[in-house]
Amino acid sequence: MRVFSSIDELRHTLDALKRQGRTVGLVPTMGYLHAGHMELVSRARAENDIVVVSIFVNPLQFGPAEDLSRYPRDLERDAAMLRQAGVNFLFSPGVEDMYPRPMLAVVDVPDLGRALEGAVRPGHFAGVATVVCKLFNIVQPQTAYFGEKDYQQVVIIKRMVDDLALPVRVISVPTVRDSDGLALSSRNVYLSDAERRAAVIVPQTLDEAERLVAGGLTDPVELEAKLTAFLSREPLAKPEVVAVRDASTLQPVTSIAEPVVVALFVRLGSTRLLDNRVVSDNRVVGDNRVIGNNRVIGGRSLPGKGVTR
Repeated sequence: MRVFSSIDELRHTLDALKRQGRTVGLVPTMGYLHAGHMELVSRARAENDIVVVSIFVNPLQFGPAEDLSRYPRDLERDAAMLRQAGVNFLFSPGVEDMYPRPMLAVVDVPDLGRALEGAVRPGHFAGVATVVCKLFNIVQPQTAYFGEKDYQQVVIIKRMVDDLALPVRVISVPTVRDSDGLALSSRNVYLSDAERRAAVIVPQTLDEAERLVAGGLTDPVELEAKLTAFLSREPLAKPEVVAVRDASTLQPVTSIAEPVVVALFVRLGSTRLLDNRVVSDNRVVGDNRVIGNNRVIGGRSLPGKGVTR
């Protein structure tokens, strides 16, 4: 595995391989890798000749009071994991490589990016879309891979690609979960022992959403209220987003008939946990996802199986 921090050197190397007809898959990450990331890598390896993984903690997507300075980092550990997994190229630029001067150009999908998580984290998704668009321009992959735990992010990236006619196929992969159902996330390391035990309320709330919808509940407002009450059973959990939205457009719905995504953004201590599930009228989509173009993809995750950021 070769490691690059220079944009020009990576481009030059990839251009030579593309002229030979080699296909390139990209897995964008912020590092501190876990089994979810490695599932993305596995999918990319199976579908491409060359796999590029980027590790870059992107300052544009962090607010002034957020955890940029303490976001977990261990490049040596991450590189060893990627090398063992057969990754061809690791792109690990510094901030000065990606942003040698202050960015004046911004990519934004405001109608999708200012709701749900975006309402709690203003500007976050503009930062995400900007860095992903820049990575796509640097690597110019045929395919790029993202975890479905970050459901809103995937919807936004797919829309950005469609609107800007970027020649990249965006592949989303189901969420990897721990044995108790908690979605894997790099931020889980922030949780204290008590908070980690309490965090199981998040996937349990999604289970409750499945149960309620399968039992015939079709009013999204009532479902949101019941799920908020369910979360309140855990005193350490402070819900910031409990929302039911159209699974393709993220728009509010008046009735649960077509697939909807149940989106949760829950704070435990100083840590925010993100999770979601797609459900539909009297039938459970489970961990399948309807992301863009009304397409159901993926499959239900079993404990410890599936993918994320």
